[in-house]
Amino acid sequence: MNSSEEIAVSGMTAGRSAVRMGPAELVQAAAMARRFYLEGKSKIQIAEEFGVSRFKVARVLETALERDLVRIEIRVPAELDAERSDALRARYGLRHAVVVESPAEIDESPDPENLGEVAADLLGELVNEGDVLGLAWGRSTIHMAAALDRLPPCTVVQLTGVYDAGTAERGSVEAVRRAAQVSGGDAHPIYAPMLLPDAATASALRNQTGIARAFEYFDKVTVACVSIGSWEPGISTVHDMLSDEERAHYASLGVAAEMSAHLFDSEGRRVGRDLGERCITVKTDQLRRIPEVVAIAGGARKAAAIDAVLRSGLVTSLVTDTSAADVLMTSGPTPRSALNRSDPDGP
Repeated sequence: MNSSEEIAVSGMTAGRSAVRMGPAELVQAAAMARRFYLEGKSKIQIAEEFGVSRFKVARVLETALERDLVRIEIRVPAELDAERSDALRARYGLRHAVVVESPAEIDESPDPENLGEVAADLLGELVNEGDVLGLAWGRSTIHMAAALDRLPPCTVVQLTGVYDAGTAERGSVEAVRRAAQVSGGDAHPIYAPMLLPDAATASALRNQTGIARAFEYFDKVTVACVSIGSWEPGISTVHDMLSDEERAHYASLGVAAEMSAHLFDSEGRRVGRDLGERCITVKTDQLRRIPEVVAIAGGARKAAAIDAVLRSGLVTSLVTDTSAADVLMTSGPTPRSALNRSDPDGP
């Protein structure tokens, strides 16, 4: 062995333990580590190859880590913040929380488009063949649908009416069509406004053939994608559709957030239930029964609204950004687990 090899071996043995490993041990440990970490072989397979017990293989792999012969690095794409994601998931008891970096430039608009791109990738993981995917109205869900490039074969149904029937081709109807096109499944869009003048008109529309057919799928939805709005202009489409008098009325009830035309106070309790009677939308008890409900919402301006909706127990997973996450991590007492999906308002 030449001097350069001796230096290399000496460096590799300079770990946390003072016990020196000989060159044969180093070579064997390196080979076992390669089989285990890079080639994906089991400890039993490695033991059979080297003629030792699997317990020895386990000890060698542990020693390789202790001596820095193996260094494990956890790397995620630069736009994902793994630490914040895990902390947010734990705080709210979510199934999945994905936090992306907020745009470097100051942007007052909520829900950056990159949230939709990340949510599209997440849906690619969550949706299985034969599922029924539900999409609610929202700018973020529209961005998500536009970014979809893979989905298993599934049925796609629209969960809410559109913000404006005249913009259906650029809104949630087109999002449903796009998702169905990617998946190769059936599409069930809703060609109707989200908000109607009164409950009677809304009821009549729900009974129309095409809309009723979409509604029949609501109880079959297995994965849903929703948006969240704050109760302020430009951040909630429902807020923007109402008259000044109606906005003031619901504000007096303490509304802090809106999701799929349902209103929530800061504790996650539903308020203004009469509004839902005028809307073409999935019911909250139906949302609560959906196994996976993914909310897409970001920006510091939406943080309080996101917190309120997460406290409702209707959402199981969240895609957000660092601006919102930093506020959420310090927003009052720790909430109950989002996976405890009992109605906070009671029966």
